[in-house]
Amino acid sequence: MKPLAELDARGITAVLADVDDTLTTDGKLTAEAYAALERLREAGFRVVPVTGRPAGWCDHIARMWPVDAVVGENGAFYFYYGDGRLERRFQQDEATRAEKRGRLQAVAATILAAVPGCALASDQSYRETDLAIDYCEDVRPLPLAAAERIAALMREAGLTAKVSSIHVNGWFGNYDKLATTKRLFAERFGIDLQKANREIVFAGDSPNDAPMFGFFQNSVGVANVRKFEKVLGEKPSYVTTAAAGAGFSELARHLLVAKSRRS
Repeated sequence: MKPLAELDARGITAVLADVDDTLTTDGKLTAEAYAALERLREAGFRVVPVTGRPAGWCDHIARMWPVDAVVGENGAFYFYYGDGRLERRFQQDEATRAEKRGRLQAVAATILAAVPGCALASDQSYRETDLAIDYCEDVRPLPLAAAERIAALMREAGLTAKVSSIHVNGWFGNYDKLATTKRLFAERFGIDLQKANREIVFAGDSPNDAPMFGFFQNSVGVANVRKFEKVLGEKPSYVTTAAAGAGFSELARHLLVAKSRRS
C-alpha cells in the first residue's frame, strides 16, 4: 500500500466511501468528515457512501446527507433522493426479501448460541435483507477470530458473509458492494465503471471492502485498514496517514487540491 501522496488525483470525478470507521470515528460522524463530503460535492464530485448499514439508515443518508446516492446492506440496494422523493432499487423483490428474512432468524439463533459474547446488531430491526452480528460495536470487543467463526457459520448455512470493522454481515444472494455500485452507476449515471475506473476513488477500512479495493485502481484505505491487513483478500492501492474520519478528510483535501490545480 503506497502513501496517499502518490495518488495521481487528476481526472477523478467520483468519490465512493465506506461509512463505519472510514467516514466515522469511534462511532461518530465528525464535523470534519461531514464537511469533507459537502466540500467534495460542492466541488462537482459525485459522492456515494457504500456501506453495510441498513435500509433504515440509508433512507436517512440519501435524504439528508450531501450525497448523490447510497449503496447499503453490502449491496442489497441503492437509494437516491431526486425530484423531491426517495427512489429505492433492490437486488431482490419484496416477496423474496420477506422469505429470506425468516430463514435468517434461524441462522441468527445458531450463531448466538455458538459464539459467546456476540449479539444481534442494534440496527438489525432496520434491515431489509441481511443478518448483522455485532462483535465489536455495542458488545465487549471480541477477537477477529470470533468474527471469522461467525462468518464461517453463516457460510455453512448458505449465506454470503463479510466481516466489517464492527459487524459480520450475512445474506442469501451473490451480490456485494461492488456489483450494486456498478449497477447504480450504469442505471443512474450512465457510466460503465469498468471503462471509467480511473475516474473513481474508493475509500474503505475492512474486509467487506475487499471487492472494491481489488476493482478500483484508485482504492484508498484509511490508516486503520492496517488492522485487517493480514486478512484482506484485496488490499487498497494507497493508504492515508490519519485513521477513520480524519483519514477520509485527508483524502478529500488531496482530491480538492488536485482539482483546484486543474481549474
